[in-house]
Amino acid sequence: MVLSTDFTEMLGVRHPIALAPMAGAAGGALAVAVSRAGGLGLVGGGYGEPDWLERELSVVARGTDRPWGVGFLTWAIDVRAVERALAFRPAAVMFSFGDPAPFVDRVREAGSAVLVQVTDLEEARRAVDLGADAIVAQGTESGGHGARRGRSTFPFVPLVADLAAPVPVLAAGGIADGRGVAAALALGAAGALIGTRFQATAEASVGSSVHEALLGGRGQDTERNGVLDIARGSSWPVERYTARTLGHPYLDQWRGREAELAGNASAPLKYRDDVAHGVIPPEPVWAGEAVDLITDLPSAAELVARLAAEAEDALTRAGRRPEDGSHASG
Repeated sequence: MVLSTDFTEMLGVRHPIALAPMAGAAGGALAVAVSRAGGLGLVGGGYGEPDWLERELSVVARGTDRPWGVGFLTWAIDVRAVERALAFRPAAVMFSFGDPAPFVDRVREAGSAVLVQVTDLEEARRAVDLGADAIVAQGTESGGHGARRGRSTFPFVPLVADLAAPVPVLAAGGIADGRGVAAALALGAAGALIGTRFQATAEASVGSSVHEALLGGRGQDTERNGVLDIARGSSWPVERYTARTLGHPYLDQWRGREAELAGNASAPLKYRDDVAHGVIPPEPVWAGEAVDLITDLPSAAELVARLAAEAEDALTRAGRRPEDGSHASG
């Protein structure tokens, strides 16, 4: 079985699998590996920091002749960041968390596909109106940032697929193996955007401590909250978007007290001091609810091949009629 979808045909990739553009984890090396393996590698362009973009996009542009892309935090960038990225001729540019309207025409003029991540139906309608080439429907199971008051992946994806048709939709959130990719396709998506699972690969730009945390993590230990962004002094718009992470001492200390924490002027200084003294890790461990499914640290190419094979197998098994006598009669 070849999993050909509107997404794979639009971007010319072999598998309906895309790397989530995770800032700090999805650098050029990881994006190259995913694209070479037949998925869509998306570099995590984050805040559009010029030197970082130049270095990592050079890596991916030199490293593969297959389709790749870059993703940005929409609320944090200006058009200069997008133009820097377009100079490297990505096949796609993805925008998340904010209004992509100021950038869409520039991307389209450059001949790149516009991918827009949405966390609710209002954002989905806006993405359709803007003429997005593909829409990523992100459920709240996802690791890292997402909607404070969003929807879980399973009911959200079909709603967005129906609303956006014929625009292809990618499912995101809680997908860490091929069964999840198969489920996304069954829900009406044209593929899956995967983050947490790709953090646990050889090419991800994360330290060994993050790998260890992901291997030992459990879904019930993840939590979506604004505490860590506030404590870090981050400019994330936490009133709308929170982050899912593994457990953290500051969550235990400040859970349910976000307003108090935000009013504590010394909190960011205390946080940085605790990082400097090794009391807390340098960065939160961004992880989704499917973290339990992470049991090894493969290469990204091996993971893409595994996800595709597992998805094909899951869809084949789903359409297979059980053999006679396989169920006991009452």
